[in-house]
Amino acid sequence: MGEFELIRRFFASAACAAGGEGIALGIGDDCALLHLPAGEQLAVSTDTLVSGVHFPQDADPYRLGQRALAVSASDLAAMGATPLAFTLALTLPDARADWLEEFALGLSSMARDCHLGLVGGDTTRGPLSLTLTVFGRVPAGRALTRAGARSGDLLCVGGSLGDGAGALPLVLGEREDSSPEAHYLLQRYWAPQPQLALGQALRGRATAALDISDGLLADCGHIAAASSVALWVEAARLPLSPALQQLFPRDFALNCALAGGDDYRLAFTLPANELPAVQAAWPDVRVVGRVEAGQGVHLLDAAGNESRPPALGYQHFGSQGD
Repeated sequence: MGEFELIRRFFASAACAAGGEGIALGIGDDCALLHLPAGEQLAVSTDTLVSGVHFPQDADPYRLGQRALAVSASDLAAMGATPLAFTLALTLPDARADWLEEFALGLSSMARDCHLGLVGGDTTRGPLSLTLTVFGRVPAGRALTRAGARSGDLLCVGGSLGDGAGALPLVLGEREDSSPEAHYLLQRYWAPQPQLALGQALRGRATAALDISDGLLADCGHIAAASSVALWVEAARLPLSPALQQLFPRDFALNCALAGGDDYRLAFTLPANELPAVQAAWPDVRVVGRVEAGQGVHLLDAAGNESRPPALGYQHFGSQGD
């Protein structure tokens, strides 16, 4: 199967390539054309996922299609951007029709959830890897960034933490479990829901924000560095899902929440007077710490004493990291 036949059969005709608001011209020309309203800026992010490093080599193609777009769209949520479109550069060891059909279906499912349209990309032969670039729009000067956190702000997260890391033993086949709790964790891993609406609602409210991909402590370090402040995380206040707590001991669940990665929830700093309105609209939002003068990220245990954090950062499937 040639490149153009592959694109036409599996992607140009896929549901995610049907166009949408903001897309003037999609697949089929040398470039896509996007509409950008006056007074808005273009938000752009690119992610590459490599087989054996970012996902198991035998990953289900439908689930992989969902996950690949979700982790990219989460970057738009972190900036408070409204989704527009995405491109896909797909490297394949071989063009298997059954694999491509399932991958395209999973991709289209997440594209529908995120209101993103596929507008172009590329295909080539080689070890399996996926490169997605997402585009969004945000009012000029109102994008959420990692800089801006101020002493006295609250540190908040958009929901339960640790589910993605808790799913890894199931994803890797190290643990067999068919319980509803295991199913929930696997859904959180393979089909995380980017918090796009929350990100847009935080424009003009949050002082700094990002999405949690490498673990709460590691990612909060980016806010602390960009904002030149100290973040204090209170372990006792971390929201843990019932599924994670039922399947694993509390210490393991806490370590997943603090350092496991793959959550794709938003972490953000918020003036205290903004919290009631945010929680009224988004009841899953939880305060997990505070911002103070200083530098770095500090962890407080249940007794309120500073404690040594677990190893920071997401560990990829391969023996080497990022």
